[in-house]
Amino acid sequence: MDFEIRYDEFSVKFVNVRMSILEQKIELAKKVLETDDLALLEQIKSLFEVNQKDFWDDLPEHMKESVKKGQQQAKDGVLTTHDEVMSKYQKYL
Repeated sequence: MDFEIRYDEFSVKFVNVRMSILEQKIELAKKVLETDDLALLEQIKSLFEVNQKDFWDDLPEHMKESVKKGQQQAKDGVLTTHDEVMSKYQKYL
């Protein structure tokens, strides 16, 4: 049950008893700060590392090819500086 009823002689209140995400983060942070268990800290760290997702894997193939082409052009010196682009398009801003 996500709610409980609390009442006194003057009122009845429905109170959310499930912790909010922020409250859960705070409780977890407290526990992490209080522990000296290195093995546990390493396990927590590895959980975060495993859950990190590289956006590159989600890009469509045509976008990956476009990025690779741009990287190659930059290596070959075929590029336009930021200042050149800004001066060219300043009238549109």
